[in-house]
Amino acid sequence: MTTTTDRTAPRDLATEFPARLSLTPKTTLAGQLDGAWWPYSRDLTAELPPLAAALDETWGRVTRVTVNPTRWPVVPHTVAVAGHTVHVGWFTEQHPDKLILLSYTVGRWDLLVIPPETEPAAAARLMAAAAIPGSALTAGALMANETVIGRGIRDARRQEATWDGEGGACMSPFGNPMDRSTLPLPGNGWR
Repeated sequence: MTTTTDRTAPRDLATEFPARLSLTPKTTLAGQLDGAWWPYSRDLTAELPPLAAALDETWGRVTRVTVNPTRWPVVPHTVAVAGHTVHVGWFTEQHPDKLILLSYTVGRWDLLVIPPETEPAAAARLMAAAAIPGSALTAGALMANETVIGRGIRDARRQEATWDGEGGACMSPFGNPMDRSTLPLPGNGWR
């Protein structure tokens, strides 16, 4: 596999936007994931500094990160984060929607990575589900579940739009759409 190096100056997302994180509370219940991260873009050079800075305060200094390169167009070898360097590695065997963070002092954390283009309602569901202590759901299972839920929501919206577009409850007893002005309402001449 070839690696592409992007020489453009990264945006400083740490000062523009805080990291969107949902972390499991500290508990003895170990789950498949330690929370979720919803980046603003697919640019690891710009996205990792605010993530590592947010985690440095609560979990300790992040020293290494691993990703699956399927979701990231450029995987840098290192990223500068608030006075230290985070080493970035990639493994095709790792689930594409999972990020692994390592620290010398605290250990390892696995985060669900929510795609940047995800709708806010779907991201909120995923972030809440990934932060449940002791959950046996993996990154792949959560993403598959959200695909099914999202499809159901889209189908319900489409059905509602069809219902409204056909006049909703304004149907004749013979199944023909009726104009709203033919409803038996005061002022329409119906008594």
